[in-house]
Amino acid sequence: MQKKEREITDKARIGQILKNGKYATISMCRMEEPYIVALSYGFDEDKNALYFHSANLGLKLDILKDNSNVCGVVIEDLGYVKSACSHKYRSIVFWGEMVIVQDIEEKKHGFNVLLNHLEENPIEMKKKFLKNEKSYVDTCIMRLRIKKITGKASE
Repeated sequence: MQKKEREITDKARIGQILKNGKYATISMCRMEEPYIVALSYGFDEDKNALYFHSANLGLKLDILKDNSNVCGVVIEDLGYVKSACSHKYRSIVFWGEMVIVQDIEEKKHGFNVLLNHLEENPIEMKKKFLKNEKSYVDTCIMRLRIKKITGKASE
């Protein structure tokens, strides 16, 4: 990192950025072809992992089957400072392995993490969208185990 004074090294502060965020931009690569997608997520602090949901088919899943290594970013936008040519932000960049979850119990756990992270009333959303076991089978859950993480801020 070129500007060491902007580096965030405090793990609690990095964790707070993950807890506050609602979506991450995830980059993937297959056969030297890059692909990037923004996905809402849930942060599982105990597992040091992010959970994502998706349809069961699509380009990102095809790429992940070939190369599960990903890089992602979460940005906390604190706003552009007019007349200063500056932008205030906190951001983290992370690297890890994205796994397509097959185990139904982990899928349930992943959905709970997502709903608890994103929703004001997760119980109501669960009743509405996850009515039975088929609901879990019909949706893809992915787990990104964070291997490395860095943070940066301009406050």
